[in-house]
Amino acid sequence: MLTIMQFMRTSSRSTLRCCAMSTVPPKAPATTAKPTSVDPESVTLSGYQVDASYGPESVATGDAQNSQRPAERIGEAGVFPYTRGIHKTMYRGRLWTMRQFAGFGSAEDTNARFKYLLENAKGTKANTGLSTAFDLPTLMGRDSDDALSVGEVGRCGVAISTIDDMARLYADIPIGEVTVSQTINGPAAVIWAMYLAMAQERGISWDRLGGTLQNDILKEFHAQNEFIYPPEASVKLVVDTMEFAGLHTPRWNSVSISGYHIREAGSTATQELAFTLRDGMEYVEWGLKRGMPVDAFAPRLSFFFNSHNEFFEEICKLRAARRIWAHAMRERFGAKHERSWLMRTHVQTAGCSLTEQQPLNNIVRVAYQAMAGVLGGCQSLHTDSMDETLGLPTETAVRVALRTQQILAHETGVHRTVDPLGGSWYVEALTDQMQADADGMIREIDDMGGVVAGIHNGYFRRCIAEASYRVGQEMEAGDRIIVGVNAYPEGNEERTMEILQIPHTVESVQCDRLATFRKKRDPDVARRCLDEIRRVARSDENTMPALVAAAHGRCTLGEMVNAMADVFGRYKGGPEW
Repeated sequence: MLTIMQFMRTSSRSTLRCCAMSTVPPKAPATTAKPTSVDPESVTLSGYQVDASYGPESVATGDAQNSQRPAERIGEAGVFPYTRGIHKTMYRGRLWTMRQFAGFGSAEDTNARFKYLLENAKGTKANTGLSTAFDLPTLMGRDSDDALSVGEVGRCGVAISTIDDMARLYADIPIGEVTVSQTINGPAAVIWAMYLAMAQERGISWDRLGGTLQNDILKEFHAQNEFIYPPEASVKLVVDTMEFAGLHTPRWNSVSISGYHIREAGSTATQELAFTLRDGMEYVEWGLKRGMPVDAFAPRLSFFFNSHNEFFEEICKLRAARRIWAHAMRERFGAKHERSWLMRTHVQTAGCSLTEQQPLNNIVRVAYQAMAGVLGGCQSLHTDSMDETLGLPTETAVRVALRTQQILAHETGVHRTVDPLGGSWYVEALTDQMQADADGMIREIDDMGGVVAGIHNGYFRRCIAEASYRVGQEMEAGDRIIVGVNAYPEGNEERTMEILQIPHTVESVQCDRLATFRKKRDPDVARRCLDEIRRVARSDENTMPALVAAAHGRCTLGEMVNAMADVFGRYKGGPEW
């Protein structure tokens, strides 16, 4: 996946590419005095003090939260609360999905990369899914010929403005068989409507479509900044997709609740855990307010976590996440169906941990991060390419990233037993600690009135900024070693890595196509479709039917987004931003 810097372009490239990079406005804690030095041999990246050794006494028993004996609390895989995994046999029965992220240039360019990935995945026991990266104008809901899109079209993802672009993107891809993930948030409902309309025009029934819409707008306000409408209207659109998916697309995950971008912005692993799960709970609360039974939509919610350098923290984070979510769904929200209790998650290795210096080292980082995701029990995995801090991934780098997963799956033996680290005194103690700390953060968010209230008072951005600042100070002081950056610099002068370049013709051709698209359509049909979007947006009706009709009516992405903005307005952020 592209690094967060490539998505947002919030500052120029730094020579230090690491978790200290943040998309939150730089805001130091109240005191800017140099922090006490940390001992990297005993303190984790998230600030946990690690004992020299662990034994049976390290695993808590008998307190209010952990009243069961350790073996009972840990349980078995496939059994509530799923600490050891959501399936009884885990990877012995089925390997994780190898879902590589791709998107650049024109729809045809990305379509060719999709086919390349599918071809290179042949022969593996794992299912292969496609994951789509969109360019910055698309992510912000702007057409390619918008004045603010100049210079960005196709640069950091694929440019999609129309249903015709969508058809070119997935041309000859068997979308009724291959699962498709779409990393889109602010205009997610519009992009999904185009995908559904395209499937209809190809004669593919919606009940055959499998995949995931990221559609997690809350984390945009915390970290990534690709929001369009105010928080309340934005969440309303998310609930519209949840409701529509429950009625029409039984194999589609309507929301992928994402901690990945929260971590990329500089949060700790525990903040990522707590904020992500509480965002998920917020969507559940809004769904219940809509009158949707929890068991009607909860099974189609999925999650997306980061896997960073602190190996055991990342494993324990996923184990704790399953336990917290299972208890919340069963006890807080009263879900009755077991599938509603399951936390299914995609994992991606940490783009923010990759370095421009000595980029071949990134292959090693990615391999360990991928193993942590698998040992933590993920359902699908993306491995970053070694060259992503330099530019869009080349085919060679993408192939190495995919081969990393295949080596992990076929040569290491990690799939042969379920939760192989389960029962480790250190792993269980750290899982318990991260759960307890995340539960405390979730209660704090509850007390302030929920996630939307926390967005308005700046809670999430302050927390992430403070965590990012702390780690940045530790690295500047040399307390945290980043190989090739603040230690072992030999070889930094070597720059032999090929960089993928996007020609300007991608933008000019895309804009020409968009002009032709508008000329060929029936303007009266498009105008009526946009008027219907505005009408529905003013009401309590679900917006998805109007958006699908507008996609068929040849309305563009920007036109549909603007029609809703006429009603909802555009969010500029609170005074603390």
